[in-house]
Amino acid sequence: MKEGQNEVRIDKWLWGVRLFKTRSMAIEACKKGRVMIKGVNIKPSRMIKVGDVIEIRKSPITYSFEVLALTERRMGAKLVPEYMKDVTPASEYQILELSKASGFIDRARGTGRPTKKDRRELEDFTDFSFFDDFDEE
Repeated sequence: MKEGQNEVRIDKWLWGVRLFKTRSMAIEACKKGRVMIKGVNIKPSRMIKVGDVIEIRKSPITYSFEVLALTERRMGAKLVPEYMKDVTPASEYQILELSKASGFIDRARGTGRPTKKDRRELEDFTDFSFFDDFDEE
């Protein structure tokens, strides 16, 4: 980042802090309305500054990140916490866990057979062994 610069394009920052694999993917997400600031969809050329809270919709939840520092260059994963802070509410992560647990139930047609991991998760989910305690009375 150039000296004295206090704003950066959102697409460059999203790519730089490794939220998107390529800058093209960051631009596409902005154009499709998946990136917001204060609930308003933004364009890829939108300039951001320190303190902005960026919301990114990645199905099924909306992640929120606070900008701590600006960068136009891609960095190593260890440096990312210096540039952003995850402020996503815990309720959003609960939604993510629920969707992961129910993911094997709503299996898309044509995705093939369930894996061994899917089978085990399904067996754990449908395990009714706790009812055995009530039958003994």
